[in-house]
Amino acid sequence: MCKVILVQKEFLLCGLGVILALWQVLTMPCLVVTAGGQRLLIKEAVPGMALSLRFIHSVQKTPVEEFLVVSEARDELLLTATKYQSFGVGLPFSPAEGEFTQEGDYFYLRGQNRHFKKLDLRVGLGTELSLSIADKYLPVYEDYAPGTLVELKLVPLWKGLVIDE
Repeated sequence: MCKVILVQKEFLLCGLGVILALWQVLTMPCLVVTAGGQRLLIKEAVPGMALSLRFIHSVQKTPVEEFLVVSEARDELLLTATKYQSFGVGLPFSPAEGEFTQEGDYFYLRGQNRHFKKLDLRVGLGTELSLSIADKYLPVYEDYAPGTLVELKLVPLWKGLVIDE
């Protein structure tokens, strides 16, 4: 009788350990990218993980790249810098927005420190929207029509596995 109770306790503790491990995996913060309701990427959100958005500016018709990182708490995306080729409507210019420098043909605005819980983007006509996330390149403009919603969000793994329609 005593041996049976001991085996049951060991089985129960093992089961609780498995449940706890599964819970830790399922609640792990992840970066999820969707386009048109289709999941393109799900990746563990590591603090400081770099990503960038590239596009052709719709008015200036010049390339723009925005650099972001995952926050330390893994609950926000932080815009840290913007790289672009021309001045004009919709492009940063104020020294209050960060440190402005010119390197060759490009202007950089660094130290922007803008916080985003999620990013909702749209594929634009001729804007060539693409994303670089860690080791993955996603040229969304090649596969999705203009107007398609592209979402970047930080969510627990379990939520990222379920696509909201």
